[in-house]
Amino acid sequence: MDFRIVWDQPEACPYLPGQTARLPLRVPKRMLNPDETEAQLEAGDRRSGRMLYKTSCPACSACEPLRVPVGDFVPSKSQRRVWARNVDEITVRIGPPVIDEARLTLFNRHKMERGLSRSGEPMTALAYRQWLVDTCMDTVEITYLEGEKLLAVSILDLGRVAASSVYHYFDPDAGRRSLGVFSALIEIEWLRQQGKLWYYFGLYVADCTHLSYKADYRPHERLAGGVWRLGE
Repeated sequence: MDFRIVWDQPEACPYLPGQTARLPLRVPKRMLNPDETEAQLEAGDRRSGRMLYKTSCPACSACEPLRVPVGDFVPSKSQRRVWARNVDEITVRIGPPVIDEARLTLFNRHKMERGLSRSGEPMTALAYRQWLVDTCMDTVEITYLEGEKLLAVSILDLGRVAASSVYHYFDPDAGRRSLGVFSALIEIEWLRQQGKLWYYFGLYVADCTHLSYKADYRPHERLAGGVWRLGE
């Protein structure tokens, strides 16, 4: 698979204060097939719109891609409580990713009310489409609803034997439901039922509270020095 590099400049790290990040953005010349997607996930790549990236930072290796073997995963007691709290009340739907007013409003509430926006500006419909809807892989959207009320959205990329969680956002008013946890449990179970092997969970950073929680999903593997190793 051939790629064209469209961005490769040092920038402020989005995860660790005071660190410099380097995340080269590469555009494939065509859509990736499932085997090609699988190879990129195995290599630690993430997707942003039609582009792929992985960290290549000059003086830091804190970011580690993390994946869960869905056949071996065992939920913790707290995760089982989240499952029991939601499984009979939340409707799950799977389809292609789309953009509409409900999704954009929910996305911006999640970013703004949880202090996750780096710019302080709401995301536009065009930017949402370019990041989460436009894709170079087989991509699905999983929505979580209470009745017809949209509570949460997950975007997943699909490889031959795995799926990669691109992004998840949820209604800040539904905090008691722990929808981030519930969505991960649903998605792991969905993959298990299909006989898939891996749920790629994005980047793990031990000193970043927004990313360190991923180690709570056990067992898991983390990519460091080009080798996938069982995490602690």
